[in-house]
Amino acid sequence: MKMHVILNKKIVIISVILIIIVGIVSFSSDESDEENNVIFHVTLADPKLYVNGVYSDSFSLEQGKYTFRFVPNGSSPKVLSITLNGDTFDFSEDFKLIGTSHQTAISEYFTWNYDGDKEIFISETQEILISIHPNGETMGSVSVDILEN
Repeated sequence: MKMHVILNKKIVIISVILIIIVGIVSFSSDESDEENNVIFHVTLADPKLYVNGVYSDSFSLEQGKYTFRFVPNGSSPKVLSITLNGDTFDFSEDFKLIGTSHQTAISEYFTWNYDGDKEIFISETQEILISIHPNGETMGSVSVDILEN
């Protein structure tokens, strides 16, 4: 009888370990899939990255659908103006920082995101010039990604 209980415990423990391993592997592959879809990335956390208050860079985009992703915080620029210009493509959006309050039993905290049109469609492969204007707020940090859908 004792041996039967010990075997059952071992089976349960091994099953739990296998579930955890599968979960970790699955989570890691989801992260790497998302990382592989990053076409453009910049973390703006230093005023020296801006020239005359604007960050600019260029990169190539192929035909397809793309989405902006932001990693802001409470000190990020309140309005982040982004323009994309190519031979046959122009995009401009003023993304507005939105804070969402969350209450717990002992505290309140905020999550942050930018509101605005985050999806773009490129009709043909082209070189794109991106300009990111924090509207004078160069001290707050924000990461900007463009993901291929």
